[in-house]
Amino acid sequence: MHRYSFALILAISLLTVCTNAAFAQYVPDCPDSTLCLNESVVVAYRQSDKIIPAQSIRGDEIKRLGSHSVADAIRYFSGIQVKDYGGVGGLKTINVRSMGTQHVGVFYDGVQLGNAQNGQIDLGKYSLENLESITLYNGQKSSTLQSAKDYASASAVYLRAKAPSFSEKSSSHFKARLSGGSFGTFNPSVLWEQKLGKNVSSSFNAEYLNTTGKYRFTYATKDGYSASDIRRNGDVSAVRLEEGLFGTINDGEWRARVYFYDSQRGYPGAVVREEPGKFRHEDRQWDTDFFTQGSLYKQWEKYRLNASIKYSYNYLHYLSDPRPEATTMHVENRYRQQEAYASLSHEFSFFEWWDISIATDWQYNTLDADLAEFVFPSRNTLLAAMATSFNFRKIKFQASGLYTYVNDSAKSGKAAGRKKRLSPTVVLQILPFDDIDLSFRAFYKDVFRMPTLNDLYYTFVGNKNLKPESSTQYNIGVTYSVNWKESLLRNVKASVDAYYNKVNDKIIATPTSNQFQWTMINLGLVLIKGADVTLSSNLVFNDNLSSDIHLNYTFQKAQDCTNPESQWYKHQIPYIPWHSGSLSAGITYKQWNFNYSFIYTGERYNASANIPENHEQPWYTSDVSFSRTFSLWNNLFKVAAEINNLFNQQYEVVRCYPMPGTNFRLTLTMNFQL
Repeated sequence: MHRYSFALILAISLLTVCTNAAFAQYVPDCPDSTLCLNESVVVAYRQSDKIIPAQSIRGDEIKRLGSHSVADAIRYFSGIQVKDYGGVGGLKTINVRSMGTQHVGVFYDGVQLGNAQNGQIDLGKYSLENLESITLYNGQKSSTLQSAKDYASASAVYLRAKAPSFSEKSSSHFKARLSGGSFGTFNPSVLWEQKLGKNVSSSFNAEYLNTTGKYRFTYATKDGYSASDIRRNGDVSAVRLEEGLFGTINDGEWRARVYFYDSQRGYPGAVVREEPGKFRHEDRQWDTDFFTQGSLYKQWEKYRLNASIKYSYNYLHYLSDPRPEATTMHVENRYRQQEAYASLSHEFSFFEWWDISIATDWQYNTLDADLAEFVFPSRNTLLAAMATSFNFRKIKFQASGLYTYVNDSAKSGKAAGRKKRLSPTVVLQILPFDDIDLSFRAFYKDVFRMPTLNDLYYTFVGNKNLKPESSTQYNIGVTYSVNWKESLLRNVKASVDAYYNKVNDKIIATPTSNQFQWTMINLGLVLIKGADVTLSSNLVFNDNLSSDIHLNYTFQKAQDCTNPESQWYKHQIPYIPWHSGSLSAGITYKQWNFNYSFIYTGERYNASANIPENHEQPWYTSDVSFSRTFSLWNNLFKVAAEINNLFNQQYEVVRCYPMPGTNFRLTLTMNFQL
């Protein structure tokens, strides 16, 4: 690990222990016949309030899916492609409606996770252990009280941390989880929630992950036979620490968070790099990520305020395969990113049916690297958004405009200079009936993506004259929901969204005089047509037995329309399937829970040329999990077992990066009231 890691881990741990111990109070034991549980807060959202399409996974549903990172859980949303390079430690990024990874904003407690270097957020780094919900919005959130950053992405993923809640007789909650399974995985974690006062509480979460990352896979030989080998160099050793403070004020709340992540891992690489049967790779990467952030929300009679601030530091050390016989060029680089961010949002309610909001954001990024002839760039970003909403009984309308100003500078060499853009959004929802939960919606959004610092300044690759990618989104949809109080089938919810996206000036990499020097250019035009379908229902057989079913389906036709003279004109862009979907079904009987999950990805191509050599076969996986909760010593325990890829399908999300076959995990969770 990085040399500062252990000192920082120790400092955060001691600070948390001392703080919680100082405020801890003795709570009498519960009576023998009573099981003491934390107070539960259930938040329900009316479907009609979500003008823009939204998908959400909340609470116990996250745990039932057998997911252990945000990347695992988000696979069950429609319109999603997760690029997974294999194994526990493989890079995992998200693509929504074929717009590209860099067009997806990822927000943690309302503040965006940033990566100015390459624009990609590795969702495998973020655990579900401390999350209350994961929500995906296409376009943007329905609320007008949001930061200017919220308006800047084509789609957004919101991670909401779980706030502590306590019963009247408790002021502390301690949860320990021990998990392990295939690939030599050892994954313990602890969560300590402490009530510090009437209106203040804290939450400390620590997690350790260690795995060999070794698993067997099959591959085709030149003679057309199938052979097997073991995936190596996929080991991971990672530590994650989070400390959160939560407070309430009159008509408002505030949150503060410190996050630390440190890991070292191997990247097994593509299986074509060496002779069959000799799949050895020794690429290594070390990461240290740190951020601290705070937010404040306050409401008055006609005015609401939202403010947030953040500082982050990211260190990355990458070493390519150092063996003399390796076929790749030796590379060893270190990168350091820093980011400062501040946001202030205001909302004015002139009438019950009319709101106006104003948001201003400032962000400053720097990137240092030990590359030859590196320019050491920095970026100042100013964003200003103004939005209005009209909420009548049967019609809801929103409109917003985002102004973006970006100014790049460099310590050495020339920088890209200034860029500015105005991006509008219009949203409409119609609820035609009073007694039927049926709504129609539509939105138009214009958005652009600034080139990343790698795109502009990477040595021998970057092009400081790149234009931002500009995109337009069109969406129409319908949602229907019906409920029955006493029947077996308690509710059914269904939604359908059709969309059309257009991406101009797409940034791509092309080779120059040799294969070791590439350059970034604006060339692409991508047209995307698609449809998302979601269906969910709840069945209640009796007081002890119930079931939930969720179904998602996506159709996408994402065509490369860059050059009408090209023989690949209007071919499907790489790794976008025409058809994909997922199914999850859960059954709860008393303290028992069973869940089955199915994910399907249809045929696709790994290059712009849709020819047989680039064709990728469909793949699908089935996962099952069992769990049981029980009380012991007046505390709550849970044991869980899960089997992933039940039928041992051999498949690749990205060509030449084989995924694991059948694997298992066992988990014991212990909850204590102190």
